[in-house]
Amino acid sequence: MKSRLSAALASSVLLLSGCGVLGIGGDDQVTLKLVAADYGDNPGNSSQHYWDDLAQKFQATHPKIKVSVQVINWTDIDGAVATMIKAGHSPDLVQTGGYADQVAAGRLYPARDVLSMDTEANLLDAFNRAGQVLGTQYGIPFVSSSRTFFYNKAIFAKAGISKPPASWADLKADAALIKAKVPGVIPYALPLGPEEAQAESMMWTMSGGGGLTDDAGVYTLDSQQNEDTFNWLKANLVDPRLTYPDPGTVGRATAFDDFAKGKVAMLNGHPALVQKAQNGHIDYGTAPIPRKDPQAKDRTLGVADWMMALRANNHRSQIRDFLNFVYSKENTLAFDEEYNLLPVTQDTLDEMTNSGKHPDLKPFLDALPNANFYPLGDPAWDTVSGRVKTDIGKAVKGDPGPVLSALQQFAEEESKRQRVQ
Repeated sequence: MKSRLSAALASSVLLLSGCGVLGIGGDDQVTLKLVAADYGDNPGNSSQHYWDDLAQKFQATHPKIKVSVQVINWTDIDGAVATMIKAGHSPDLVQTGGYADQVAAGRLYPARDVLSMDTEANLLDAFNRAGQVLGTQYGIPFVSSSRTFFYNKAIFAKAGISKPPASWADLKADAALIKAKVPGVIPYALPLGPEEAQAESMMWTMSGGGGLTDDAGVYTLDSQQNEDTFNWLKANLVDPRLTYPDPGTVGRATAFDDFAKGKVAMLNGHPALVQKAQNGHIDYGTAPIPRKDPQAKDRTLGVADWMMALRANNHRSQIRDFLNFVYSKENTLAFDEEYNLLPVTQDTLDEMTNSGKHPDLKPFLDALPNANFYPLGDPAWDTVSGRVKTDIGKAVKGDPGPVLSALQQFAEEESKRQRVQ
């Protein structure tokens, strides 16, 4: 998956001298190599600082294990790791946006082999399930995000709306009121452009009783529920011009920018929108994502970035010691708070929820335990997601049936092709 929790890319990359395992010293010292993505947006807040500090603290209590860290920006990390592996210089640990391709290549330790029972039990169940391939967990969640509904309180007041919509019918009625009473404002932002259309599509299909896959991870793109959802969007938001004229050309960044400028009244968003709205001096509120059936269970999209433990250098015991240190509450809390991200462990979730220090994140924190995820365990997901991004916007311009059928056929063929490789 190319959808990342951090939109910013750091410009500096600290290069390691040598890409391989640095070997065993005279005192049987082992060097673990960690390659991690950069969540900072400048050299001053690069993730390199966090990992270097963490490695130093770990080495103080584990003198026979050295941790050498290389932090790489999001654009380059996956390609850099592939190059290292191809050259025979595999890292021991990789922290990035996905894991399925490494599972398919047989390179990873199962999570249970490199985590203590206490550490494994502390990971949130929803993320443990999302990290599984064929019933075995390989992806170890590192940080997360969830989605919720944002609305502009000032625009709602001008339109005479007293509370956020709970159902699609409410959303349609509120959007119509905003169009009539607050000219120049886009009532609802529907970003179905290539930037992150898979996210908006998943949120809408889930709220309509469907989804991109079923509970077993089998693609259901052309289900009747999904076709009904896109028909509803076309008839009730697109055709009445209650959203962008052509949602298939609009990206998430545009929708977020417009909300922060007071040009959009309602949209689905993730935690990064909180700071953006505050910087734009927007008086906003949040609520659960509206559902077709307001009595149905709340469902939201969860996104995670992952840690992977590679087998190549036979450092399972040392990896286990380091990961158990990485996933302590003190260390996960420090990273999550530094980058305004959401936790993947129960003790850190409890701390961030109950400390009173993160009121703006509470709706996202509350949603985490029941979040639904992309089919991350399918090695074909990156390719399928790419096709969804480019094509799903067409489903609100005409008959969604052929669009969804073509996407379903592509997903099935690509998933089958990956399995036989």
